Amino acid sequence: MASTFQQQIEKAAVLVEALPYLQQFRGHTFLIKVGGSAMDDPELVKRLLRDVVFMEVAGINPVLVHGGGKAISAAMKEAGLDAEFVGGLRVTSDTAMELVERTLSREINPGLVKGIEGFGGRALGIHGNEAFIGERINGWSQDEGREVSLGRVGRVVGFELSKIRAAISTEIVPVVSPIASEKGTLLSLNVNADLAASALAAELKATKLVYLSDVLGLMKDPKDESTLIHSLKADEVEGLIADGTISGGMIPKVRSSVEALHAGVGKVHMIDGRIPHSLLLEIFTTEGIGTEIVK
Repeated sequence: MASTFQQQIEKAAVLVEALPYLQQFRGHTFLIKVGGSAMDDPELVKRLLRDVVFMEVAGINPVLVHGGGKAISAAMKEAGLDAEFVGGLRVTSDTAMELVERTLSREINPGLVKGIEGFGGRALGIHGNEAFIGERINGWSQDEGREVSLGRVGRVVGFELSKIRAAISTEIVPVVSPIASEKGTLLSLNVNADLAASALAAELKATKLVYLSDVLGLMKDPKDESTLIHSLKADEVEGLIADGTISGGMIPKVRSSVEALHAGVGKVHMIDGRIPHSLLLEIFTTEGIGTEIVK
């Protein structure tokens, strides 16, 4: 009996620890980007979406931007198309763009909305080309030593946020796919989900930008979890890029995070979505579990 009481007391202590954070963040907007292998496991996705509903019930305004790289690659393979990447960005032909839109906006996006509703939350699926305005970008090919065309790939240069703001104001969770409407045309562009998330967080002046992926956070040695960098200042980033601590696909993610901080985002978090309740642990506990980047 004593052990049962102790367990109940420990549960209450967790709630008390969360209290100041709940008070501090009530009414604030959190931009959550979910991607990586954390999206491949239905159970992980369910746990994440339950945590998102918890946040919304607690008075926080979560906004989700999702990726879907592995699902897109699988759809392309099934269609007989090869996946090609330049500088971490997917080369996207007109045919590939049709698959990207179908996978992101008509398969993954509605699935996330349904998952949130399954836990009693309210969500609105928003195709990114209804919210993002983009322009095409090229990629840098190290093999060729020059810029090359990526096809229908872009970056966010403008916004149409009426749907997102309306959803937030009525306590509905916006779920946004990383696709932009090309400026001056009726075409859609494929946008890196990390960059779409940071751009949207900056535009919304989100209190937090949270990247949920399949890595613990930023580590000095990617093979040694004990080297996790718990907190990092924005002005330290370029030094860590120069010495190779931050490399590969982490470079654009971290640089865009710094831009978001300078544009008004309060704090950036990079956490492992494979850990149960990692989102709540990072935000509502003193220790946290991932990497935070602050201005």
